[in-house]
Amino acid sequence: MNNAIQPNDNLEKFHNAEQMWFWFLYSKYVQSGFIQNHRSGSRKICELLDVETLITKLYLSGQLSDEQLTVMKKFGDKRRAPHQYIWQENHDAYLWKCAMETIENAARKKNWIN
Repeated sequence: MNNAIQPNDNLEKFHNAEQMWFWFLYSKYVQSGFIQNHRSGSRKICELLDVETLITKLYLSGQLSDEQLTVMKKFGDKRRAPHQYIWQENHDAYLWKCAMETIENAARKKNWIN
C-alpha cells in the first residue's frame, strides 16, 4: 500500500502555527516512543519532516532565534503557550508570539494553515 499523500486525499489543515507546533512535538514524542498515541488518525496536510524542515529553514535564515526555539521547546513540552500576564513568562510570551507569527506566515505560504 502506498502511504504517499495523494492530491485527492482528505487532508486536515492546521488552524494556526501553535496547533501545528504542538502537533509536531506530540508526533515526535510518539515517533520516539516516549508516549503512546492517543489521538485519532486524521491525516495532516504535511509530514513531520516538512515541519522540521520549515523550522530549520526559518532558523538558518535568521527569522527564528535560538532564544525563540528554546521558548518553543520549553512551552511545547508543557503543552501550553507562555502567558503574557504571568510576570515570569512575559518575555517568553513575546518571543513565542513573534515566533508563531513567523511560522504561521511561512506555513500559510505552503497552504498548511486555514
